[in-house]
Amino acid sequence: MQFGSRKSPVGDATLVNPIKKIKLKDFNNLTKTLSFNIYDICYAKTSDQHQAYIEYIDEEYNASRLTRILTDVADIIGASILNIAHQDYEPQGASVTMLVSEEPNSPTDVLSNPEAPGPLPDAVVAHMDKSHITVHTYPESHPSGDISTFRADIDVATCGRISPLRALNYLVHCFDSDIVIMDYRVRGFTRDVKGRKHYIDHNINSIQNYIAKDTREAYQMVDVNVYQENIFHTKMMLKEFGLNNYLFGIEEKDLKDKEKEKVRELLNKEMLEIFYGRNFNGTSLN
Repeated sequence: MQFGSRKSPVGDATLVNPIKKIKLKDFNNLTKTLSFNIYDICYAKTSDQHQAYIEYIDEEYNASRLTRILTDVADIIGASILNIAHQDYEPQGASVTMLVSEEPNSPTDVLSNPEAPGPLPDAVVAHMDKSHITVHTYPESHPSGDISTFRADIDVATCGRISPLRALNYLVHCFDSDIVIMDYRVRGFTRDVKGRKHYIDHNINSIQNYIAKDTREAYQMVDVNVYQENIFHTKMMLKEFGLNNYLFGIEEKDLKDKEKEKVRELLNKEMLEIFYGRNFNGTSLN
């Protein structure tokens, strides 16, 4: 679903009115925010398996590892880290908050934020400086169900010329994501050398264009973009999955055919409900 007048074919960054390179009067006052939510889903039948999964996730994505991930994100978007606050919670969950700053740009800086995927985890590079980055985790399971879910919420807010979308490709590959929900918005305005206000400083058709092609092909993807408001929303859900990747404490070979079908139905129901943001009863979402 698309709103606005821009063309938005995925993989094609051509716009009806493409934004030309801008020479700013002074500091870039635009605020660009990426909200990135990932979900990992697991089948854990017994209470012991539930608890083991939660403990595994809690350790796998503890505050120390999340701090390393966000430090890489800061490098990718070009941020200098001023302060880090991190916390592991009881009984589970973790949070990390980074304050980052931006290095003043030259008044003659030419803005260039290409609509293309950023680096992968094995190719992190550094650039300049920005604003703040946060992450919070939410491991959970239902006491009477067989499904456990882990969610991580990440916000990357930049004040300046570099877009946080540069870190998106890296983040998608840092987590084992069954579902990804992303929001990107640009707020405020900045002035060029002639005094004209600019409410966005880079071309963007879709968040999808900042994600590598092989990743896009693995997911079902939906856009809801409001171009005239500089609001971009993308949801992703894995198209196919191997059952063993979703079993905790057991293997697919340990299940009978009817059990395998039941597990697939439970996993599919959980994924559809999260993807569409509605509960699934019988044959319909409501």
